[in-house]
Amino acid sequence: MKMNATQLYLIMRFITALANATMFTTYAVFYIATLRLSPLELLIVGTVLELTVVLFEGVTGVVADTYSRRLSIIVGTFVLGSGFALQGVIGPLQEWVPFLPVLGWVLLAQVFFGVGHTFISGADTAWIADEVGEKSLGSLFMRAKRVSLVATMAGIGLSVGLSTLGTQLPYFVGGLMYVALGLFLIFFMKEKGFTPRKREKDSSQWKEMKTTWLSGVKVVRSQPILLLILIVTLFSGAASEGYDRLREAHLITDVGFPKSIPFSMAVWFGVIAALTAFLGLFAVKFTEKRLDVNNERAVMVGMFVLTSLRIVLLLSFALSPNFWWALSSLLLIGVIEAISSPLYDTWLNLNIPSNVRATVLSMLSQSNALGQTAGGPVVGWIGSRVSIRASLIVAAVLLSPIVYVYGKAMRKK
Repeated sequence: MKMNATQLYLIMRFITALANATMFTTYAVFYIATLRLSPLELLIVGTVLELTVVLFEGVTGVVADTYSRRLSIIVGTFVLGSGFALQGVIGPLQEWVPFLPVLGWVLLAQVFFGVGHTFISGADTAWIADEVGEKSLGSLFMRAKRVSLVATMAGIGLSVGLSTLGTQLPYFVGGLMYVALGLFLIFFMKEKGFTPRKREKDSSQWKEMKTTWLSGVKVVRSQPILLLILIVTLFSGAASEGYDRLREAHLITDVGFPKSIPFSMAVWFGVIAALTAFLGLFAVKFTEKRLDVNNERAVMVGMFVLTSLRIVLLLSFALSPNFWWALSSLLLIGVIEAISSPLYDTWLNLNIPSNVRATVLSMLSQSNALGQTAGGPVVGWIGSRVSIRASLIVAAVLLSPIVYVYGKAMRKK
């Protein structure tokens, strides 16, 4: 079976979105209701994940630019699958190795998640950019987002169904999906647009990787726009950690679900995720028609507006007086994230040279992880000492410098 790069990229996005939705739709039920992790422990889990990314991101990004983006993606897919499957069998592991606490197993799984993510981060977009060219990247990223949202809706139903059988099952099944994707990529993924860096005679592997890394640093330092993007990723990481880790806890402990509708927590999270994906699908399609997603200035204006709206909605979610107010804010934040993701990817790839694309993307991902590592414990401490509402307000405040950066970037264009 012959398959071009665009088709394979869309299949990758479909399977990963399906697996992620299967695992993460009801993960809060597993973490909060089953494992009974506190707000601070939830942020510790996130901090370990992001610290792993900080430590490994630079090395794995250089591997992708020095040797092979294809190899980096395949290795990362298998590592992620192993980590997810590991978390899916925490129950039996706890019985076999009782001296390691539940939190210890969760943190070990985060190390797998982080290492696997770093192999894929930067390498996947660098690979597809080289295979199809930069001119149509914006349209492809928007199309991939729509495919991902369709897969997400399918994964939501699967997640809810599996969660009713066992709250850990979504992770185990999602891990198997990643392993299956890795096997698929071994047979069908090609790499025609990437040319490995020419090695100097008698040059060691470490020296070649160092050369690639220094080339990426030089590119970032020489382009002011990349320095601005670095600031965006740093503050975005610090803000997202609080929201991503505590939004479900806010719904469960602060807001509560309506008693007039007798849904279980798993079903409620499934409904919320399905509505978010459904609305996001239409929003992405609408944006694709109305906005020139291949025009850099149009993309930046869109990011400026969307980030401003996200701050307002995050404050609205944090201060929501009832479930329906919180739900409306949550859904609108999801719509904004669905539109922002492909726009942000387009902005990045239009400003990074091909020969160091994976390395620079990894640096930016490392900056995001550093922001999450530094900001996560602070936000978690506020959630444990003050309230989860206060944590979410801090997350909104941490987003505010990004609006300034986007405004400055627009004035330079």
